[in-house]
Formats: sequence, structure tokens, C-alpha cells
Amino acid sequence: MSEEKTTAEILRDTRTYGQVRCMNPSCITRITPPPGATKVKCPQCGSEWRIFWIKPGFPRVKGPVWETSQKIANEKLAEISKKEVK
Repeated sequence: MSEEKTTAEILRDTRTYGQVRCMNPSCITRITPPPGATKVKCPQCGSEWRIFWIKPGFPRVKGPVWETSQKIANEKLAEISKKEVK
């Protein structure tokens, strides 16, 4: 007789401790920040996030690094402006 897992046990296997998701709505990649890091950059979209640690091994996103967000927004605006001029 094989043992079947309960729903709670199945969900427990999918949890990802030590990771956060990129908060960019068009990205949502999982990021694993180094232990104790205060900032982490998404390798997929380049957004940078401030991190705080609830307890060791349990990071959470505190918010964006505004300088990086502004730089990305300005680059995108310049790209769009170039397309409109052509």
C-alpha cells in the first residue's frame, strides 16, 4: 500500500524558504539573496530590491532601490522617445 501525501504535505514541498520574488509585475522571478544581504538585483529584469531578514534564512522584500528603478524608467522613456521620433 503506497502512502499518499495530504494537501498540506504537498504544499509544504513547494515552499521556497530563503528566496524572494522580483516584485516587477512583468518578471516575478525567484531570487536567492546571499545571507545578510540588504540589496538584491534581479538577474532577469535588472530591478534592484531592498531586503530585510525576518530571521536567518527568511528574507523579505522591503521595497525598490529607487536609484535603480529611476535609471531603468529613464532608459525605457528614452527608448520610447526614440521610436516616436523615427
